[in-house]
Amino acid sequence: MKDKISKISEELEQLVAESHEQLEQLRIRFLSKKGQIPALFADFRNVAPEQRKEIGLALNTLKQKAAEKITELKNMLDQTNALKSSDTDLTKPAEELNIGSRHPISLVRNRITGIFQNIGFNISDGPEMEDDWHNFSALNFPPEHPARDMQDTFFIEKGKDYSQQVALRTHTSSVQVRVMESSSPPIRTLSPGRVFRNEAISARSHCIFHQVEGLYVDKGVSFADLKQTLYYFAREMFGEETKIRFRPSYFPFTEPSAEMDISCILCKGEGCNVCKYTGWLEIMGCGMVDPTVLKNCGIDPEVYSGYAFGMGIERIAMMLYSVRDIRYFFENDARFLKQFTSAF
Repeated sequence: MKDKISKISEELEQLVAESHEQLEQLRIRFLSKKGQIPALFADFRNVAPEQRKEIGLALNTLKQKAAEKITELKNMLDQTNALKSSDTDLTKPAEELNIGSRHPISLVRNRITGIFQNIGFNISDGPEMEDDWHNFSALNFPPEHPARDMQDTFFIEKGKDYSQQVALRTHTSSVQVRVMESSSPPIRTLSPGRVFRNEAISARSHCIFHQVEGLYVDKGVSFADLKQTLYYFAREMFGEETKIRFRPSYFPFTEPSAEMDISCILCKGEGCNVCKYTGWLEIMGCGMVDPTVLKNCGIDPEVYSGYAFGMGIERIAMMLYSVRDIRYFFENDARFLKQFTSAF
């Protein structure tokens, strides 16, 4: 009995079938009522009692092996027939995959954040719909400030009580307020994100754009620290030969405040139509955080000081890529987007 089981097991390992008809003949040969394996089960009654456990286990294993082999051959035949009946030409060269590329705004944003992360800034995020406190009041915007007007802000809820107003954020400074309220100095954070302003759409402006704003608060922070940080950023972003200059300006949340220009990266400061023949390009606003803002966020201005800066990603992308119309960034035209593979 053992020899018969071993012989049939070896035959099963060598089985092949070139058609379903041939496979059916094999099934009948091994598994039908008059097949070889059922015949062994019929002879099982003649096995000595002391061998029945061993022989019974071997018979069950053999039957399972035969059933699995028949199923395996059937699956192989089905797959082969499916390929033969399909219209697929397996010899035809594969079609080129159109993988696509990153959006230029994403490329520039990642480059900016990477530079500041190298000097210890972390990334913070916040909601795009903001209440009046985080978007305006905590940042020292008085109730009569023109930025609160309907022509500058998209209000979700607007009423006489400013504390109840909700608007689409007009800057990512609202994220900085949340960071200062929820953590203690030293604070070194960068807030990239999308912002909204109720402006007419043109080649130079849009109602939706992206900002990156930075904040550093600690003991003894000075304007000199701000200048050195921005010198480092400008040279990493635009090249070692880049020069920067500061012009006095005004922002409600910083004092003193300044606008920062860089030497034109296209004409190297010689003067061209992009820089309006001045040799300089404005890229960001900056300044020392107003003590009132620190106080509003629960930070003692007698102990801590800080600086803040903010830049528009679209403005920098337009300079880097010589894009003349900001609307291109929002039209999702594949012909425009597929040109960008890096930040330079």
